[in-house]
Amino acid sequence: MSLRNALLALLSSGPMTGYDVAKRFASSVGFLWHAPNSQIYPELRKMEREGLLATREIPWGTKGVTKTEYSVNDAGLDALTSWQEEPMTYTPDRDPARLKAAYFEMGSPEAARHNLREHISHFEYQRAQALDEINRIDSGTSPTLTRRLQNLPEEDHAKTIAFKRFAYEGRVIQAEAEIRWAQRGLELLEELDDTGGV
Repeated sequence: MSLRNALLALLSSGPMTGYDVAKRFASSVGFLWHAPNSQIYPELRKMEREGLLATREIPWGTKGVTKTEYSVNDAGLDALTSWQEEPMTYTPDRDPARLKAAYFEMGSPEAARHNLREHISHFEYQRAQALDEINRIDSGTSPTLTRRLQNLPEEDHAKTIAFKRFAYEGRVIQAEAEIRWAQRGLELLEELDDTGGV
C-alpha cells in the first residue's frame, strides 16, 4: 500500500503524465520508497480505476498524439490524509547483511571483508544521495518540492520544507549507522586475525 501513498503524495504536488511521475519518483520519493517503473504505471492505472486519480488526455508532439495526465482528486487526497492518520505499521525484518554476518565463520575472511566493504560503498552512496536531496531542499532547487510549495499557502511552506528535510536526515543517519556497523566488522576481522581466530 505504500507505493500507492507515495504516488498520491507525489501527485499532490500537481498533475503529471505517467512518464513524469516515474521520472520524479526516481529523483524524489524514490530515495525513500523504491519502485521500478514496471510497478508505477500499473498502479497509476489501478488508482484511476478506483477513483483516486483524475485523468485527462493532453497533446504530445506535433502529430495529434496524446498522453494521459494524472492528478489527485478529492478521494485521493482523502485517502492520503487517512493514511497519514493511521498508526505506523512495520514489516518483519529481512536483513541479508546481518544474516550473512552472523555466519561469516562459514566463509573466508576475504569474502567477509569484501562483503563489508561493499556494504560500506552501498551506504556511502545512499548517504550521498540523501545529502544531495537535503542540499536541493535547502537551496530551493528540488523540482518536486518547488512545485509542491507553489500549490500551498505561504504559511505551510516552513513545515513542508522541514518535514522533507527531516525524512532525508533520517536516511543520512541510517546510512551512517550502517557504515559504522560495517567498519566495526572490518575491525573485528582484524582483531580475530591478530589472535588467530580467523
